[in-house]
Amino acid sequence: MLKKQKLIEVALGEKKADLVIKNAKLVNVLTEEIYDAEVAIVAGRVAGVGTGYVGEKEIDLKGAYLTPGFIDGHVHIESSMMLPHRFAQVVVPAGTTTVVSDPHEISNVLGLHGISFMREASQNLPLRVYTMLPSCVPATSFETSGFELNSYDLSLLMDKDWVLGLAEMMNVPGVLNRDANIMAKIDLALENNKRVDGHAPQVSGKELCAYIASGVTSDHECTDPEQALEKLRQGMFIMVREGTAAKDLDALMPILKHNNNRKIIFVTDDRHPEDIYVHINGMVQRAIENGVNPIKAIQMASLNTAEYFKLQDLGAIAPGYRADFNVFASMDDVTKPKMVIKDGEVVAENGKLVKSLEGIKVPETRGSVNVGWLEEDCFQIPAKGDKLRAIEIIPHQLITKDTVVNAKVENGLAVSDVENDVLKICVVERHKATGNIGKGFVKGFGIKEGAIASTVAHDSHNMIIIGTNDEDMYIAQRELVKSQGGKVVVRNGEILAKLALPVAGLMSDKDINYVTEKSAELNEATRKIGCTVGDPFMTMGFLALPVIPELKITDKGIFSTKIFNFIDIFDV
Repeated sequence: MLKKQKLIEVALGEKKADLVIKNAKLVNVLTEEIYDAEVAIVAGRVAGVGTGYVGEKEIDLKGAYLTPGFIDGHVHIESSMMLPHRFAQVVVPAGTTTVVSDPHEISNVLGLHGISFMREASQNLPLRVYTMLPSCVPATSFETSGFELNSYDLSLLMDKDWVLGLAEMMNVPGVLNRDANIMAKIDLALENNKRVDGHAPQVSGKELCAYIASGVTSDHECTDPEQALEKLRQGMFIMVREGTAAKDLDALMPILKHNNNRKIIFVTDDRHPEDIYVHINGMVQRAIENGVNPIKAIQMASLNTAEYFKLQDLGAIAPGYRADFNVFASMDDVTKPKMVIKDGEVVAENGKLVKSLEGIKVPETRGSVNVGWLEEDCFQIPAKGDKLRAIEIIPHQLITKDTVVNAKVENGLAVSDVENDVLKICVVERHKATGNIGKGFVKGFGIKEGAIASTVAHDSHNMIIIGTNDEDMYIAQRELVKSQGGKVVVRNGEILAKLALPVAGLMSDKDINYVTEKSAELNEATRKIGCTVGDPFMTMGFLALPVIPELKITDKGIFSTKIFNFIDIFDV
């Protein structure tokens, strides 16, 4: 009540504001206008927009443009391989003041403790972090995760004000078949008047209608305008994704210009550290450069997202709204905010945070790499024919092809065929020491020698390895056990590059400069061994996600989304 009284007093001009922003060109995403205005702020909220306000502190923008702070509508912070405060250090100066995080990466490793860890680690930051509770931990029953989260587990957190709903419902067959556990999770979110995000690659027709009818209201898996338009027609919000591996912005640009672009949201999903220096602001800029009205582009990065998530006090500049703003010198270039304001305080200027976050206390987690005893021969694949199925990657996409190739056989074993770019791929269970190893082949990486390995393998985050020979694959897995998670490149028994990720096998405890440097070394090392994929580790990590077509691999084997079951690679 006291805050409301102060807002009224300042709005009426009876009392001074905490801060008044003068001489702004206000970008009003509510009416799609730009006009001169002053903005009075008290207790972190906008009290009034107009003229004649006086503040204890005043900032003269001298005609610069004032926009709402940007909101990332769907992000896995863990994919940055950095802790939340390190992530904030980079994205806040880029103009992102709020993110909607789905912590399903760490939840697959640490369960509810992982969610609590991310919540605690996100406190007292110049970045507002909301949470969507993971819907599918594990993504399917066809893989081994560290934990399983059922509807009762989620009910312990769903009523929290920092929880906005249920994150990407990727178990589409579970929805269509009315699986009791899946229905209970969806009902839990709806009963709390919260959102259910979708994950429906290539779902169409009656199946799409059924999926939406269950309560799912968004999707971030559209890779062409036709898919997006069908989902818009059926009432969905479309989250346009521009991640490190999955890049859909250019393909969906026609949809951004559609009459119904108020239901378009910008998201980053999964990005490596080198790709977050330019964040949501980069998506806005590219939209503008491709002919999207600048105000509408900013809407997609602010108001649309806030309204979708029922955040009634975010996404615009108006009385009662939180004072989250960006300041730009020009509407032609929104990649470099001159100033970023959150809750009425300047938090970044000219690409730098105003306040250091180096003293942030990070909660502790246990070690998470628990692998059964392995020998080199554990990676062998007995040959059962002269042809086999291989996972063929598609550049910049998460979907893959189910491709039949000639098998290279030596001493009765199917081995990597370097000349034809067919390499062995294995997923080793790393949570419960079960000894599970899924084995198969992948095409499209171009690796000529050695092996690459990582404990970042969506979504269960077992250990994934691609290699030309078993010896280097074995050394790679052994190195990841030693470091309790991370990424590594091996050639002829030598470690060429590595990045330790001791926090759940997903995140470093170091700053972005360190992580970026090590990531660059890893990518350079992959090029030395012949890899032709732009970001091989991100691409490799998604080959273990069995809910995305067509062929994937888990610790239990090769999985086909065509039959939604395991398949023998020699069954061609």
